[in-house]
Amino acid sequence: MSSFAWEVALHWAAVACYIAGSALLAHAVFFDHPARARYGLWAALAGLALHGTAIGVRWTASGHGPYMLRHEILSSDAWIAVAVMIVALWNRPRRASVGMVVLPAAVLLVGLGLMASPGMKDLPPSLRSMWLVFHVLFAKLAAGAFLLSVGSAAMLLIRLRQAPARLAARLPPEDMLDALTVRFIGFGFFFWTVNVGAGAIWANQSWGRYWGWDPVETWSLITWLLYGTFLHARLFFRLRGRGVAWAAIACFALAIGVVLLLPFFSGSLHASYFQ
Repeated sequence: MSSFAWEVALHWAAVACYIAGSALLAHAVFFDHPARARYGLWAALAGLALHGTAIGVRWTASGHGPYMLRHEILSSDAWIAVAVMIVALWNRPRRASVGMVVLPAAVLLVGLGLMASPGMKDLPPSLRSMWLVFHVLFAKLAAGAFLLSVGSAAMLLIRLRQAPARLAARLPPEDMLDALTVRFIGFGFFFWTVNVGAGAIWANQSWGRYWGWDPVETWSLITWLLYGTFLHARLFFRLRGRGVAWAAIACFALAIGVVLLLPFFSGSLHASYFQ
């Protein structure tokens, strides 16, 4: 079997594990079987191992990290998101309802990646920089943390919509979900800050300038300002409850557009690396 066939098979096996994990987490929450949450996290961990092996197979065959083509980018984004989720929820199964958002999102990303062009591309000289590795890694970590904030925000909205008493009792309390949303955004904001800074240093190495108001650079800065405004509103204006949830979702919509959509459809200098 070729390395490409192994990679595809491992990706689909990981998708099966993520789907099983999603089903187990949903069963734990909606049918009041808390033990199933632990099974769901184990299924996600198995998928993460298979998924990581698939990325490793491609990395070995291509000779570079997973940041050149849509297939590689979407797959590695999904892997980071699931890894961040498992770290955040492993010893706190009561919060496992957040995973009901993260795992289906990972399935979607891997599926889209598998439908994209699977070909490989040589690494151009401009990408052979450790600063690019930091730039890409922290962008993915930020996206994973922001996705977790959306998961906790969605659960918070369910609580605030006066869900049936039995369902509400199986979700974390409102104050915990509120705090989790803000904490995930705080972590993501830190990672995004490093992402922007490392990207500027890499841009100076590759293009001879730290900042050029490229569309991706501009919207990355806007995303950073928007999340900074969110944290400022939380700290100084006591943003709470429904406002926190909807603000987290709105900020994530912009961030995910910058990370996943804008480089593919804009005239950005970044676009040439994502074809």
